[in-house]
Amino acid sequence: MEEKQEEVVAVIKRFFFALLLMSWGSAIAQIDSLAQFKKKVLETVEIDLLMSYYEQEGTHAAVTGGLGNEYLTDYNPTVVVRIPMNEDAVLTADVGMSAYTSASSSNGNPFNRTGASGNDGEGAYPRGNSSGSPPKGSPWITSSGASGKDVLTTLNVAYQKASDDRNLYWGANIGGSTEYDYESFNFGASFARLWNQKNTELSAKAQFFFDRWKPVIPTELHEYELFQNTFLYNQDSYFRGVSIMDNQGNSVAAYIPENFTSYTFVHRNSFAFSLGLSQILTPKMQVAFFADVVMQEGLLSNPLQRVYFQDRADYYVGNFRTLGNYTSPSNDDLFHLADDVERLPNQRVKVPVGMRLNYYLNEYLVLRTYYRNYRDNWGIDSNTLQFELPVRLNLAWKLTPIYRFYNQTAANYFAPYNAHLSTQDFYTSDYDLSNFTSHQWGLAVGYRAVLSGLKIADFGLKSAQLRAQQYERSDGLSAFIVSTAFQFVLDQ
Repeated sequence: MEEKQEEVVAVIKRFFFALLLMSWGSAIAQIDSLAQFKKKVLETVEIDLLMSYYEQEGTHAAVTGGLGNEYLTDYNPTVVVRIPMNEDAVLTADVGMSAYTSASSSNGNPFNRTGASGNDGEGAYPRGNSSGSPPKGSPWITSSGASGKDVLTTLNVAYQKASDDRNLYWGANIGGSTEYDYESFNFGASFARLWNQKNTELSAKAQFFFDRWKPVIPTELHEYELFQNTFLYNQDSYFRGVSIMDNQGNSVAAYIPENFTSYTFVHRNSFAFSLGLSQILTPKMQVAFFADVVMQEGLLSNPLQRVYFQDRADYYVGNFRTLGNYTSPSNDDLFHLADDVERLPNQRVKVPVGMRLNYYLNEYLVLRTYYRNYRDNWGIDSNTLQFELPVRLNLAWKLTPIYRFYNQTAANYFAPYNAHLSTQDFYTSDYDLSNFTSHQWGLAVGYRAVLSGLKIADFGLKSAQLRAQQYERSDGLSAFIVSTAFQFVLDQ
């Protein structure tokens, strides 16, 4: 009897073991099937070719103390490459250049109009005024100094990985940029979590920047730093033999910018932390909230930007008869020597918070709205409001009217040309830190290829966009921006 029971037990064991193997095999097959048909985060290699052109005009150049020519042009080509590493991960690399010419920056040395640079970015200044004629300058005339044009080069690499169920994303990035007077290195990490059938998303990001100035200061301050009391007599001084005048037109024996001191600290560090929450409220409405905290420390002012004090003696070089028209663009031969350069606190905390609301009106119209409030411990309080109304013409073409409103209060340390006091600890005449209101409007034309008819090598066109915008600011600054974006995908 006992032998029969043992045989029955053995049969049952074999049955359940076989059933377990079958179940395990079925599970493995299902996992393999899911892996085989799991949608990739990115199906194939994508390349974005981006280009923008920016042109501005204004009358409040910070390099010449809040007064002067602000004409600037900037070309910005960028290439972005996204490569799928596997089903879950994407590697992104972007390389960009920003080639600009700036009337304002060129006036780091406003006395040079024929080729010799006031500073070539390597610390070399012209030596000796042997021509016999005094240098002339004007905040309204573009100089030929090397700082008037430059190329900013950037490189950034990012890696992003998703979980199998596509509800969790994390990423990391590293990059840097360089130009003639500034270097930057950055790295960061990001995280995103989706739930509620992907209707809710929480995201977080941290970014760290470690930057370094290569200080370029206005020519007259550089020469004063070198020669002090022999500023007008040393054979190597750029101002040797030059007549310097006071505000009565009388020649003076010395130029003494009493507030100016040399730079001993040239680093700037920034730490940015971001949180975002996105929610699909209805089949037609999506809302998103975001908040950032940005902390900066180090040299937060620009060494090239002049400041003038109303309680200090004025020093001029050039044609004194022009003094009555100094603040007018008709002045082409008189320059006010700097009292000092911009000085700002070595710490700053920025806190922008805002929201986006997108509403699907119908198959042809979507309303996109954006609002942001920004505050910092320098006294700036700003508001941004933007509207976009994409209009779908057909499956391929879309038109998007754009409008953006912005206003801000002035920083605690701002004052216009020649309005600061030398007793202040901090001062700037940069109108980007002034009280102003701006309006920006434009139109974007988008095209999405139903079939990749246009090809470059093995890449077919996926989408294209042309965007043009006009910007007007209440302080007189105006700008025009046009940009293009072409996205190509590798045909498989």
